Amino acid sequence: MIEKIFNQKKLYALIVRNSYKKKKGVSFFTDKNATQQFGYMNHKKNYIILPHRHNKRQSKILLTTEVIIILKGILRVDFYNNKEKYLFSKKLYANDLIMLSNGGHGFKVLKDTQMIEVKQGPYSLSMDKVKFEKVNENKIKIK
Repeated sequence: MIEKIFNQKKLYALIVRNSYKKKKGVSFFTDKNATQQFGYMNHKKNYIILPHRHNKRQSKILLTTEVIIILKGILRVDFYNNKEKYLFSKKLYANDLIMLSNGGHGFKVLKDTQMIEVKQGPYSLSMDKVKFEKVNENKIKIK
């Protein structure tokens, strides 16, 4: 299953649940113009992906996106708009994947969690991130 989270017509996140399955081939979840792209591949034994290389080219990235893969545990993602107002939360479970592309977000570990984070680089903590106050726990709304 794939969930797309929008706020004011902007894609804030794309969640690929661990239940997602496609019988064969390649399926990309992201738009071909997205600054970060990911997809699902399912090939039978002996299928060959031809050797290849990627051309050097310059791209302009306006926002850092990140992809998080939950290996183990439960992670709550809290979504905020660009004015730092809390919107709602989602829970992620083992083998779920999320791409965060707009707005703000915070996390709370609900069960011991192991995860992998992938984002564009080079990354500068001081230039690429603005921290703000988290939502009060009694205002959390899980959707």
